[in-house]
Amino acid sequence: MAYPAVDVQKEDFYQDLSGAPIFEVILNYFFKMLKLQAVHHIAIICSDYPKSKQFYTEILGFHIDREVFREARDSYKLDLSLNGQYIIELFSFPSPPARVSRPEACGLRHIAFQVTDVEEAIADLNAKGIFPEPVRIDEFTGKKFTFFADPDDLPIELYEI
Repeated sequence: MAYPAVDVQKEDFYQDLSGAPIFEVILNYFFKMLKLQAVHHIAIICSDYPKSKQFYTEILGFHIDREVFREARDSYKLDLSLNGQYIIELFSFPSPPARVSRPEACGLRHIAFQVTDVEEAIADLNAKGIFPEPVRIDEFTGKKFTFFADPDDLPIELYEI
C-alpha cells in the first residue's frame, strides 16, 4: 500500500512539537491532512436479509431511506437513517462467512448508540424479545451501558448520555 507524501517543513515540525508527545504531533498532521469531520456510515453484511432488515427497522427503529436489489451481485443494499442522519448500509450477499465475536477478534468490535435512559431502552428491547446483558457502569465516565447483538451476533452497545 502506498501512502501519500506529506509536505511538512522541518521548521513546522519542530515548531509544532512544543513539548507534545510525538504520537500526538503525528496524529495532528494526519487529521489536518485528511480533514476528517465525522463517521459517515457503517456497512454491515448480514446472512438473513429479511431478518436483519426487520431487526434494524422494527426493533431498533431505523428509517429506510433506500432499498436496492443489485442483480449482478445477487445482493440487497439497504440505506438506513436514524433521526434524519444516514448511518447504516445493510448488505446481503450469498453465503457470507460468519463473523467472529468470541473470543475477541481484530476488526470492528461493536457499534454503540446513545440513549437517554438505558433501563427504559432495555425494557423496550425486552418487550420485543431482545434481552441485553446486565447494565454496567463505565469506569471513566460513570455512565450506564449494556450490550446485545444483532441477528448475526454483531455486538451493539447502548450508552446512556
